[in-house]
Amino acid sequence: MTTIRRALISVSDKTGLEELGRYLGDNNIEILSTGGTAKALRDFGLSVKDVSDITGFPEIMDGRVKTLHPKIHGGLLARLDVDAHQHAMRENGIEAIGLLVVNLYPFEATVAGGAGFDDCIENIDIGGPALIRAAAKNHAFVSVVVDPADYGQLIEEMKAGNNATTPAFRQTLAARAYGRTGAYDAAISGWFSAHVGDAFPPRFAVGGTLKQTLRYGENPHQQAAFYNNAENRPGVATAEQIQGKELSYNNLNDTDAAFELASEFTNGPACIIVKHANPCGVAIADTLAEAYARALACDTESAFGGIIAVNQTLDEATAEQVAELFAEVVIAPDINPGARKILAAKKNLRVLVTGGMADPTAQGMTLKSLSGGYLLQGRDWAVTDGDLKVVTKRAPTDGELADLVFAFTVAKHVKSNAIVYAKDKATVGVGAGQMSRVNSSRIAAWKAADAARVAGDGETWAKGSVAASDAFFPFADGVQAIAEAGVTAVIQPGGSMRDDDVIAAADEAGLAMVFTGMRHFRH
Repeated sequence: MTTIRRALISVSDKTGLEELGRYLGDNNIEILSTGGTAKALRDFGLSVKDVSDITGFPEIMDGRVKTLHPKIHGGLLARLDVDAHQHAMRENGIEAIGLLVVNLYPFEATVAGGAGFDDCIENIDIGGPALIRAAAKNHAFVSVVVDPADYGQLIEEMKAGNNATTPAFRQTLAARAYGRTGAYDAAISGWFSAHVGDAFPPRFAVGGTLKQTLRYGENPHQQAAFYNNAENRPGVATAEQIQGKELSYNNLNDTDAAFELASEFTNGPACIIVKHANPCGVAIADTLAEAYARALACDTESAFGGIIAVNQTLDEATAEQVAELFAEVVIAPDINPGARKILAAKKNLRVLVTGGMADPTAQGMTLKSLSGGYLLQGRDWAVTDGDLKVVTKRAPTDGELADLVFAFTVAKHVKSNAIVYAKDKATVGVGAGQMSRVNSSRIAAWKAADAARVAGDGETWAKGSVAASDAFFPFADGVQAIAEAGVTAVIQPGGSMRDDDVIAAADEAGLAMVFTGMRHFRH
């Protein structure tokens, strides 16, 4: 147990400061502080010593230099069980500091707010991380707190120990402290690398803030947690959950997939239904309610227990239809009061409001873990590389072309190998995640036939539809399977060694085919 008699407090976030300061003052713990924190503590009626009075050196250079001094760092770093350290303290007039409370300049918030380069630089904290790292290193004698959320736990620990803290508590605080400085440096490094155009620096740092400890991961025997990064991209990571059970690992993963696809559509009401990270129904229509109905019709079986995402404010008419389906999550940029009331009757339904849509063209980075490493890549921020190239004898009609672009946009978000059939800006069959592109084509055709059967139509919905492939057809058999299903036009990246054979098969079947020049593998 180490008794706290002296504390240094320097915080940019004043949350909880009064309660903590009053506890320390009431227990005769000397408080050292700087600048705005010292003023705030005095405004609370507390006695505070300025760091400059301890160091004999004023704060200079607009506050850039104030705590970088041996009387401060010596007080944090001194080992109280080492005679030489005790002697150095006496010789140099250094007193021990048993508690450090620091939170850092708001660099991440400054960047997220769109501040200019110079403002971001000024919000890089120097003294704070140095203090934190010193105190955390010397956790055998110093308690270090970097998050206002931990003030209550600190006070309870001190109350229980007559102002002393246990080694286990100090170790926990030290681990959290290094996590904070590590994430802070990662945010700075990532921002700086992006600024100078170094997409893949020699050393890559990743950091995040714990948002939620999950009950389990993909399966019950796997532990999991949910972290936010500094990107502040509208979506599941920044959304407000307004009702429903706690989100699971799979809920979060699937909801992210649904919302990212919903964000692709900006010129009309769109609805996406996702199951196991793959869209099982997507539609654009004149109203959101119609878009939902058409998306659901694509695969009513798979939609059970799925994720629903929309790209506009969710209204009552759509909410009434949604309430008829067992769904896990609904996510929308906003939900009007009437729709909220309707959804509230489904108490277990998780409902998320994002406040906006993600920018599908934003060129951020994505990260995937491997055993012993990571894969880092740019976000798949485009749909095509520009103008579409007609490669068959027959060009698509205007209606076919609109459906082709829609289908290819959906295919971008389907696990590879991906084939999507669409008609009138609604999916009618989706073939996902197969080892063979031909099998994906056949599955999409089977789905289209089954959707027609469920709807009571006598003819497969694949007939008269268009098809999109996320990557090129290596052989003509994929196009032949699509033609047999009744498709009239195809969109694909092109680039196969056998493109001529594929084009010839399309011409023989009377299909129109366009090349996009851009592939969309998704694994």
